[in-house]
Amino acid sequence: MPVVAQVGQRELLLAVQDGVITRQQAQALWARWASLASAVPQAPQPATVAPASGPRFSFTNTLYYFGGMVAIGAMSLFMRLSWDAFGAWGLMLLSAAYLLACLKVADHLKSRHLPIPAGILATLAVVLVPLLVWCFQHGMGWWPPGGPVSYSAYHTQINWRWLTLEFVTLAAGVVMLWRYRLPFMVMPIAITLWYLSMDVAHGLMVQGEHWDFYFMRDVTLVFGIATVAIALWVDARSRQAHEAEWRQDYAFWLYIFGTLMFWGGLSWRDSDSELGKAVYCLINLVLVFAGAAIGRRVFTVFGGLGVASYLGYLSYRVFGDSLGFAFVLTLLGLGVVALGIWWQRHEDDINAYFAAWLPAGLRPRQDL
Repeated sequence: MPVVAQVGQRELLLAVQDGVITRQQAQALWARWASLASAVPQAPQPATVAPASGPRFSFTNTLYYFGGMVAIGAMSLFMRLSWDAFGAWGLMLLSAAYLLACLKVADHLKSRHLPIPAGILATLAVVLVPLLVWCFQHGMGWWPPGGPVSYSAYHTQINWRWLTLEFVTLAAGVVMLWRYRLPFMVMPIAITLWYLSMDVAHGLMVQGEHWDFYFMRDVTLVFGIATVAIALWVDARSRQAHEAEWRQDYAFWLYIFGTLMFWGGLSWRDSDSELGKAVYCLINLVLVFAGAAIGRRVFTVFGGLGVASYLGYLSYRVFGDSLGFAFVLTLLGLGVVALGIWWQRHEDDINAYFAAWLPAGLRPRQDL
């Protein structure tokens, strides 16, 4: 007897990612089924909300994110100004109350299928964790002497004394992320990894309290590589997950800050060797094609900036102060624009070509 199965967009998406059918075939099938279904009266079905595969900046979402950022900034300012009024223990209790309230509201919003505002509230809870640790350390008298005297310095000063705040924030953030499964919560975790790279370098420096730019640059580069590796692992796991909640784009923020650390540390090396500069260009070319292969434009953007800077350097070296330099630089800029137009027109084909060489877990996410 014939077997009846329900097939939706998600099943077609999985078939595309597994290489069973192409994206164009999936779109054609879905369009045909939709046209056939529209001709048949259907009974009303309960609405379902599929989790977003990644951040989408519609007007509504922009309002959500803007309001969330304002709330996070206002909360940090309020807590800083409350130090004199409440002291360490009072501010810790107040922060804990705000944290629990944010998680409670996040639970409520998530139950009403509002994942973005729920994620913003849960993110605010993660942001309050380092403040809790700061208050606890000061209340117990465990804050190392000689460190910053204000919590606001956490976001502006590089100091090894912040390491306890960062490690606890990472642990708490991972636990809360596992509990709520909202991708925006990865943002403070990724930022904390960025802070951690600088503070670890500060703690490892032989001079202790002095700034060693080159050492911190190299540590940042290593942390960037490690963060990108974690992002790749998270990305592969989420793409192959069976539950819809785990198929969301949890690697987005890790890719952004990991690439920022890696590319920044690489670009700050400023090699005097022509071979070193050529290798720098080659690495950036690899970033461009890697971004195309796995569908991560952050790689392509930073790689393109690196290649453009190297080409600009070559133009200046060849033409120097001659009038031809301005002409060549103009042609270079127009060439980059033309390349962008060509890339946009053939982006799907480029992604498909490079994705064919990758395991299924790292192929670009497809939206039907």
